[in-house]
Amino acid sequence: MDRVQMQADKIWQAALGELQLQVNKANFNTWLKGTKGVDYANGVFTVAVPSTFIAEWLKSRLYSMVSRILCSIIGQDIEVQFQVQAVTRDINMHKPHLVQDGGVSLKEREHPARTYNLNPKYTFSNFVAGDCNRLPFTAALEIAGNTGELFNPLYIYGSTGTGKTHLLHAIGHEALSLNLSALYISAEQFTNEFIGSIRNRKAEEFRSQFNDVDLLLVDDIQFLSSKIQTQECIFHIIDDYLAGGRQVVITCDRTPKEIVSLNERLRSRLEGGLVADIYPPDHRTRLSILERKTQQLKMSTDPAVMNFLATHFYHSVRELEGALIRLATYSRLNHCDISVDIAGQLLGDMITTSKQNADHFPPSSIINAVADYYSLSADDITGRKRDFKTSQARHITMYLLRQQNSYSLTDIGKLLGNRDHSTVIHGCEKIASEIGIDSRLSKSVEEIRSLLKSSKAA
Repeated sequence: MDRVQMQADKIWQAALGELQLQVNKANFNTWLKGTKGVDYANGVFTVAVPSTFIAEWLKSRLYSMVSRILCSIIGQDIEVQFQVQAVTRDINMHKPHLVQDGGVSLKEREHPARTYNLNPKYTFSNFVAGDCNRLPFTAALEIAGNTGELFNPLYIYGSTGTGKTHLLHAIGHEALSLNLSALYISAEQFTNEFIGSIRNRKAEEFRSQFNDVDLLLVDDIQFLSSKIQTQECIFHIIDDYLAGGRQVVITCDRTPKEIVSLNERLRSRLEGGLVADIYPPDHRTRLSILERKTQQLKMSTDPAVMNFLATHFYHSVRELEGALIRLATYSRLNHCDISVDIAGQLLGDMITTSKQNADHFPPSSIINAVADYYSLSADDITGRKRDFKTSQARHITMYLLRQQNSYSLTDIGKLLGNRDHSTVIHGCEKIASEIGIDSRLSKSVEEIRSLLKSSKAA
């Protein structure tokens, strides 16, 4: 290591000490622990990071904090650059389950790894990625090839029909291709099997099925709300996985903090890795999903009809695909092409139901609700003020426009003073990541949602 590198590394170690005081433990261990200062020249400080995903995350979410701390240490304004390099990381010392007796690596097994309950329809190759699911999708790809190394557990939350279950199965299939074993189980199935094992005095047999599996994939963990004994059982199973360096991936329809009557130890484990929000698909992603689905159905399409579907079915992927399947079935049975008029007639009841189910608010209502909550004006939200209160209110507005209305990043930027794409991504992801670990922020967002719903009902 030359003198410049040594100086950069010492500066970065000092910065890490300060960051450790300002960032919660889970985020520090996930995003900063494996980083290293490698260069400081011409006003640019370079930090080596293990992956592109970590580089992008630090740039979008912690750049201002890192920059401020480095500036105070160095004593002058600097630019921070996150560079993907091979960083030495102590990631394999706690992974006894990845080696069989006799020292044979799982990746060297002669026989195929076991897999449980995986749906062959759900793979990475047929998952449509977009701005609405970029963070959980990228994280899922990362951990599928590096189980237990980066984000453990990975906790994906979002509303019904947004692709959470698809990602769980895709991770399992990717692990299988690497000769690892994966077990998918819904929280409801886990509960039923656990209760049955207690009644039949086979609790140890129930727990033993998780012993030699490399990836545990748990769907809809909110089902465990108020189920004290079941929570205690799954807590110990998850704890064993994490202690052994085995990967856990969990989905839910809400953040860990929002699950009612959840064991605090279990809540802490769920919050200890990466908590990633998945949104309903934006318009562009909905069109991509429809294009992929029409290819699978071997259905000829009219762009106007696809745009009609993407415009009216914005709440979930499931309802969007359901609408398309109804049109495809009608077309096949009647040997006819589908027009916008026919689509409107066939899907009228579904469109009405979709609108009733979706908490969709006019953008002005969201902007005004957030402004009122923070004692600001709408002009403050869309303007250029950058104090903490105004910035947080603006970020929450971005988050709600994205989550509640599925607006595109470009549209949100236009609504909020012609802000650019990257600014909106930063705002949305900042709230999405912090809402699971900051109880005051979570409470504020829920209170604003309540204000919106009450004003809509009035």
